[in-house]
Amino acid sequence: METIDTLALTLGAGWAAGINLYAAVLVLGYLGLTGHVTLPPGLEVLSDPLVMGIAGVMYFIEFFADKTPGVDSGWDALHTFVRIPAGALLAAGAASGFEVNQAAELAAALVGGTMAAGSHFTKAGTRLMINTSPEPVTNWTASILEDLAVIGGLWAALNYPVAFMLLLLLFLALVIWLLPKLWRALKTLFRRIGAFFGATPPPPDPEDSLRRSDTLKSLFHTANSPDNSSRK
Repeated sequence: METIDTLALTLGAGWAAGINLYAAVLVLGYLGLTGHVTLPPGLEVLSDPLVMGIAGVMYFIEFFADKTPGVDSGWDALHTFVRIPAGALLAAGAASGFEVNQAAELAAALVGGTMAAGSHFTKAGTRLMINTSPEPVTNWTASILEDLAVIGGLWAALNYPVAFMLLLLLFLALVIWLLPKLWRALKTLFRRIGAFFGATPPPPDPEDSLRRSDTLKSLFHTANSPDNSSRK
């Protein structure tokens, strides 16, 4: 593979894994299996029927989980520990097309993991904000657009690597601009949820405290008055 082709596939594999890992594996495996592209040695295993079968089953599950409000955010939280390492592995496998040493493959893995983390957290944060709306249409729309982005992005990385690299630069600029805003919005959302479920009691009324104090003093003086002492 040419250098630009391999670089686009390395970055694209990590980026796509952060959005929908199983769709990325299916796309790369199918293209390699049907001979539409020649995968680097490190990614040839994706064309194995067993790998594609498992990826297909998991994609079927994710297809519905990713479109159910609330469930999609739980699914994203769980896949924080799956998509990012998988993105690093896919990027390292794609870098094997450079015929580089292990140090370069490790560097590719770090870059791929970073790309996967950026796309994953952008997706997860956006979904949390979408879930503040109770209707399911937005979730379905967002999920389908994400799947199409993975398929189209990998296709562009393999067939039009220069165009894909330019689009990826735009995506990175969007992530840099969007993530701080998502983080602030999510902090506000979590504070509101915490206030709703764990509302703090109102502060004590100073006048009520004074009345209770006066009542206690009155009881004390009554108990220690001379009349009460003589009765004892």
